[in-house]
Amino acid sequence: RQKLLFICSRNQWRSPTAEALFKGSETYDARSAGTSPQARTRVSEAHIRWADRIFVMEKRHRQLLLGRFGGDLRGKAVTVLDIPDEFQFMDPDLIELLRARLSTQLEGIE
Repeated sequence: RQKLLFICSRNQWRSPTAEALFKGSETYDARSAGTSPQARTRVSEAHIRWADRIFVMEKRHRQLLLGRFGGDLRGKAVTVLDIPDEFQFMDPDLIELLRARLSTQLEGIE
């Protein structure tokens, strides 16, 4: 199974929602983390090493990852989804936006 890592700021709403979309998937294994020191689960070197593909919600998240884990990111695809921090966990609009953005990146997302 392909390992997907979703990253937002505080790992409260956007990235956990993305992770939840893949619960029970036979094709993908998903985890989520945040870049902030106050994140529910803060992204670590182990997360980066575990992931096959990394999806960040905003460009600044990619920059933070490059600054903190530059060497560990070599050979890893880091995709910016451009999803603003204006949604609650499992918000139907957030789910629709995630599915739309991920459908161009991953197979089997409807």
